[in-house]
Amino acid sequence: MDEPRTYEWLEAASRRLSEGVQDDPERYRFDEGEIDLILDLAGVAAHEGGHKTNAPLLSYLVGLAHGRHPDATLAELTAVAAGGKVPAKA
Repeated sequence: MDEPRTYEWLEAASRRLSEGVQDDPERYRFDEGEIDLILDLAGVAAHEGGHKTNAPLLSYLVGLAHGRHPDATLAELTAVAAGGKVPAKA
């Protein structure tokens, strides 16, 4: 059986960020499906885009779009940004 993944560093960073902007920490948490989508997106960006710096930059763009268009799901935006190479599964 697979052990659950832990993201202690990421969780600490999200707490610092939520505290820094005085926002609800729950708004800065990912579920496993969202983590998988974002990691898949980063993989497509790094491999298809030809350079590993595309991964964080594309992830930021998807986050920006998600913040500006909360009616769109993260899965939908990820699939669109990756040109359909990441399935809209979460």
